[in-house]
Amino acid sequence: MKGGKTKMTIMQELKNKTILITGGAGSIGGAITKKLLQYPVRSVRVLDIDEHALFRLKREVNDKRVRYLLGSVLDKQRIEMAGLKADIIIHTAAVKNIEISEFNPIQTIETNITGTVNMINMCMTNKPKKFLNISTDKAADATTLYGTTKNIGEKLTSWAGSHVSPTKFASARFGNVIETRGNVFEVWNEENKEGRPLSITDPNMKRYFFNIEQAVNFVLECLLEIKNGEIFIPKMKLFKVVELANKISKNHKIIGIRKGEKINEILMNSEEKDRSIEKKNMWIIKQI
Repeated sequence: MKGGKTKMTIMQELKNKTILITGGAGSIGGAITKKLLQYPVRSVRVLDIDEHALFRLKREVNDKRVRYLLGSVLDKQRIEMAGLKADIIIHTAAVKNIEISEFNPIQTIETNITGTVNMINMCMTNKPKKFLNISTDKAADATTLYGTTKNIGEKLTSWAGSHVSPTKFASARFGNVIETRGNVFEVWNEENKEGRPLSITDPNMKRYFFNIEQAVNFVLECLLEIKNGEIFIPKMKLFKVVELANKISKNHKIIGIRKGEKINEILMNSEEKDRSIEKKNMWIIKQI
C-alpha cells in the first residue's frame, strides 16, 4: 500500500469497526483477517464452512479480537447472527475451482449466487455500513460457469448499491493471486517436487497475476471508495503462463485448455471500459 496518507485513511476507516469476512478462513480471507488485525479494529468475524481451515487459522492468529464462526452463506439464520451489528462485510465465500464448478453446477450456483443474495438480504436486515463483494476477472465476458456466477454476483451487488440503503455496496474484481490454495503454482510445485513435467494447458495462454499482499491492500483501498455499486479493478500485470512455468522447470507437458477457458483473460470488456474512471492504481466501473 503506497503512502502514509492512504494507510492513515484506512486506519480511520477501520478504527473500532467490526468486520465480517465470509469464506474468511480461505487463502484471501485469511490474509485479509491478518491484515485487518494490524489496524485498531474492534473485532474480526471469520465465517467459513471449512472447520479445519478455521482451526488452522486459529493456530496462526493469536488475537482475542477474532471470532471463528463455523457456517455457510446458504444458512440464512447463521449469517444473520454473524452479521449482527457488523460495520463492514467482505464477501469472499465462493466455489472457485473451474473444473469442480463445471461438474457441480447446482452447488456452485447455490453458493455463488444464492449465497450472495442471502448476504444482500442480511444487509437489508442488519444494515452494515459497507459491503464489498470479492469477484474475479473470469466474470468479464464470462465463458465458464464459475465466471458466469461471479458475473451475476457482481450484478446483484451493483443492484443493491443502487437500491438498498443505508449500506453501501461494491465489488472488487481481480485476476489470479499467486499464493492462493489450489492455483497453478501449487500444481506445478507438486509436479516439480515429484520429478514430473509441469502441466501447461496452452503455450499461448496469458493470465493476470499479483501476490496476496497486493490483493489484500487492494481490498482495503476499495473500502475507501465504495459509494454506489461500483466494480473496482486493479492495474495488474499480464503474464504468459509458460514463462512463469519456466521459472520452476522447463520440463512441460501440454494438457489442453479446460471447458470454457479463454486463451487470454481480460479484466474488463470494452463496454465496461467506456464507463470506467481511471485512477493511479485502479479502474472504477460506474453503474449505468
